Amino acid sequence: MYPLSSSTLTLAEPKTEYGSKNYQWVEVLVDCPYAEGLYTYAIGDEMEVKAGDILSVPFGNSVVGAIALKLVSKPPETLEIDQIKTVEDVITSGFFPPRYWELLTKVSEYYLTDLIYVIKCALPPKLLGKSQKRVRLLFDNIPQGAENFCPPMAWRVLQLLQNSKNGDYTFSYINQKVKGARRGINDLVKRDWVQTYLQPPAKAKPKYLKVVTFISENSATTITQKQRDVLAILKTNGGELSQPDLMQKCELNSNSVINSLAKKGCVVIQERESLRLLQNSAPKKDLPKVLTEEQQCAFEKISGLQGFNISLLHGVTGSGKTEVYLRAIAPILAEKKSALVLVPEIGLTPQLTDRFRARFGQQVCVYHSGLSDGERYDTWRQMLTGEPQVVIGTRSAIFAPLPNLGMIILDEEHDTSFKQSQPAPPYHAKTVAQWRAELVNCPLILGSATPSLESWQLATQGQNSPESEQKKYYLSLPNRVYNRPLPPVQIVDMRHELRKGNRSIFSHALGNALGNLKEEGKQAILFISRRGHSTFVSCRSCGYVMECPHCDVSLSYHYPKEGATQLLRCHYCNHTQIHPKNCPECGSPYLKFFGTGTQKVLLELQKAFPELKILRFDSDTTSTKNAHRRILEDFEAGKADVLIGTQMLTKGIDLAQVTLVGVVSADGLLFHSDYRASERAFQTLTQVAGRAGRGDDPGQVIIQTYSPEHPVIGAVQTHNYSAFIATELEQREALDYPPYGSLILLKCTGADGNKVREAVEAIADVCEQILPDDVEILGPAPANVMRVARRYRWQILLKSLEPFSHELKQQLLTLKQYCPSMVSFNIDVDPIRIE
Repeated sequence: MYPLSSSTLTLAEPKTEYGSKNYQWVEVLVDCPYAEGLYTYAIGDEMEVKAGDILSVPFGNSVVGAIALKLVSKPPETLEIDQIKTVEDVITSGFFPPRYWELLTKVSEYYLTDLIYVIKCALPPKLLGKSQKRVRLLFDNIPQGAENFCPPMAWRVLQLLQNSKNGDYTFSYINQKVKGARRGINDLVKRDWVQTYLQPPAKAKPKYLKVVTFISENSATTITQKQRDVLAILKTNGGELSQPDLMQKCELNSNSVINSLAKKGCVVIQERESLRLLQNSAPKKDLPKVLTEEQQCAFEKISGLQGFNISLLHGVTGSGKTEVYLRAIAPILAEKKSALVLVPEIGLTPQLTDRFRARFGQQVCVYHSGLSDGERYDTWRQMLTGEPQVVIGTRSAIFAPLPNLGMIILDEEHDTSFKQSQPAPPYHAKTVAQWRAELVNCPLILGSATPSLESWQLATQGQNSPESEQKKYYLSLPNRVYNRPLPPVQIVDMRHELRKGNRSIFSHALGNALGNLKEEGKQAILFISRRGHSTFVSCRSCGYVMECPHCDVSLSYHYPKEGATQLLRCHYCNHTQIHPKNCPECGSPYLKFFGTGTQKVLLELQKAFPELKILRFDSDTTSTKNAHRRILEDFEAGKADVLIGTQMLTKGIDLAQVTLVGVVSADGLLFHSDYRASERAFQTLTQVAGRAGRGDDPGQVIIQTYSPEHPVIGAVQTHNYSAFIATELEQREALDYPPYGSLILLKCTGADGNKVREAVEAIADVCEQILPDDVEILGPAPANVMRVARRYRWQILLKSLEPFSHELKQQLLTLKQYCPSMVSFNIDVDPIRIE
């Protein structure tokens, strides 16, 4: 093992050697926080290693994951041969398509993140791993009465191991449970009562399944009737079935009958790999729809473009953007290429996947973090085959290893979920999608009813380029399909409702509309900006507010149903405690709940309209696998009249029976200390309003607010995107905010508030010295919520009218040296949220 300079990273692109027979050494990137640069390892005589392989290598006292970057015929001259360690194992091969390394390197350089973290972000889980140090109890070596002469620390460790199921725990777990456990473990090792060992990294493994294949019925002289029945079922199913399926169809309790047939030569039983692909729906076959004139124009423009280009498909809600995607992808698949479709949330994938599978069948697969490790591993390998397919996924799917990529689509491109904040790298899927489209020379389509200001500016300015140089296009779908009207938006001033004596969370207008749902046989969506029951709990006697002990925020009250345990929960660190009956400060029983969350709306709705059936759709109810699909399918099937939810409701839900959309309180979206607050509020309200009236019946939208005069509310009411964006762009330009300027956010966090403040102040002083005059330094300042999970947060915002150069960004990396070890330093390039 030998470290090379970290500056060699960008030169270490894999070459095209396929095998290591002529190479004895390999340079690798090691998955270890303190490993810098490349390390050289020897390749064993019986081992085949290729550039891009994922390896397991010894590193210090551990075995860690590594990426083979470059095969070399001789090691560095400064290194003795006997110092070089040997590669332990090849975890997997061929996981990187052509030009993939260029993309990962670009992400690493632009977002100022070590390449290994970019690779870990791109790969499915468990391909890179680290050995774990474990402690195993030697039961037979423990003498009688050990507690009488065993030191206290060693005895506590011994008791912990004896109470475990197998007498075996990780070293870190024992340290967590017994303070200072290291000394006790060493004592037990000397006594030979325990032993320590390294557990190799867990590997992602293929799944194998036994398959039964029919050979001949005449090869055996005697066949029982039961065996004949098995062969008959096998023949009627194409002559081949997996053993579990065959046993189920034949109602067999054991595999003895099948094994007997195999011995008689009637069938063959083979183990084959079974891909764990998410195939949880088989929608009815769908044929291409007749396009509107506007859809046809957009489709012809997209299909007529060659090579890399960017098209912004700006279509109002219900204008048929998905049909344009489907029509544009069909010729891509016909050319034996693949398409990548990104959506902002996992909750969007079920409906969109069904639409695509209805058109393209089993050529559609899904890739996102909600899949099991095995499903992600197998889906990744399925993509590597090069078979023409459509991959639908969330932001991490931008790294899907499709070797013949012919088109990339970002649906709801404006959504901030496309930006990753943690862990590193803090990439934006839209930016990476543009780089990838350029690298593979394919079109990129950005679709939205409310495009981000950056995409609007990019596409509309591109229209002014000479036709020969034009690479950016603006395509408009200003009308809904079948000439359906956009729903009228009624704004209700809740101050007037209060003056009229209405203290309910529902205005008279919304209450009446909800009351008519059952009679009309229609459905409604209610949007609330927060989950939970109430935003905070306060004592009416002394004013004390229940706060999180780990964060500088109030605790939200959660009460999902009558009779349930009343809980207080922090939406930042997930600290949870039982709601007290009395104020912890003064003992008063008079605690009041303030604010409105999804749980409270649900309870109030059940009281006011007991005849209505209600479903909740937020992160509390969709945490289990396939929960998004189940809730939406139940609602679409008419099992509920009202769907209550948070931001998830605003994204891509297309339900024909929904004629009413109610926004319980728009004010929770309007007032945030962030330069993007108005843009996000407009996008959210416009998108949720667009869920109404998508079927044959006209829709209705009711927005309740205490600020009806707010310009965002006015723009939403008139569906006037152009007016809103013109005003917003003018304000952004005056302050040099994106899309006119570039931002970098420097963040310091740590458990000691004083140390964090001192570090960020030192960094600000250095920034004043090293940054050019045209870079504006805002801060240092505490984050909006200064303390989260017992860690204090301070930040500095750098603003420049010109894009930050690579050289300047590299200078920012040197700022980490001004932070003590207990303070973390992070750089967020192109931040979406500043809070």
